[in-house]
Amino acid sequence: MISMQHLSLIRGNRHILDDVSIEMKPDENWVILGRNGSGKTTLLEMMTGYMFPSSGRVEVLGHVYGQCDVREVRKSIGYISQSLLEKLTLSDPVWEVVATGAYAFLRFYQDIPEEARSLAYSLLNEMDFGRLAELPLGTLSQGERKKVMLARSLMANPKILIMDEPCAGLDLYEREKMLHEIDRLRQRNITVVYVTHHVEEIVPLFTHVALIKDGRLMAAGRKEEVLNHELIKQTYDIDAQLEWDGGRPWIKVISGG
Repeated sequence: MISMQHLSLIRGNRHILDDVSIEMKPDENWVILGRNGSGKTTLLEMMTGYMFPSSGRVEVLGHVYGQCDVREVRKSIGYISQSLLEKLTLSDPVWEVVATGAYAFLRFYQDIPEEARSLAYSLLNEMDFGRLAELPLGTLSQGERKKVMLARSLMANPKILIMDEPCAGLDLYEREKMLHEIDRLRQRNITVVYVTHHVEEIVPLFTHVALIKDGRLMAAGRKEEVLNHELIKQTYDIDAQLEWDGGRPWIKVISGG
């Protein structure tokens, strides 16, 4: 699905990425985990072709970037980020915001096809959001807006869904509601790549984890193998115990560590 081989990105004298290689296969859902500024979002931007490495090779859905029309590849990729949310019009009704995802528009300036409206309502109803469909986007809470973004990203039936810290800024209640909807993606034939710096956001949907620190890959593989005491300590520079509950890992900082 996604192959990144020996990616490096140099800006001035700084290595933002340093020889990173990750192979994401079908039936795998990945979390890219690391501290702020470690290079996680940069990797996402390379997956979507909005940024190119100084050296290395990126292949997505069988297309090698630099040898294909990246705009065509993006049609099979859903993307959720705070920057995209900020570009949407808060006065537009929720269902219309969702419907724009079918065409990669930020908003409509012409008649909206009935099939797009019907699918938007269907996705909102799946999330128990049908009651909010006619409300302006700006009247929703931050957590509700991010669930709208999730519905929007599914409008084009993407093969890959990339999510850049979708739970950032959410309180505990809204975070868990959002994670519940993300975990429900197990019911869909879709590959999910999820960036976060919070271990506890790794819900059962996710099978694999890549640990990034200072632009370098610390480890990558099945989550049960990668998420251990030593690798967490190396990645976060903090001594902590890792416990599993309900298919999710939880961190407990060791006092004095």
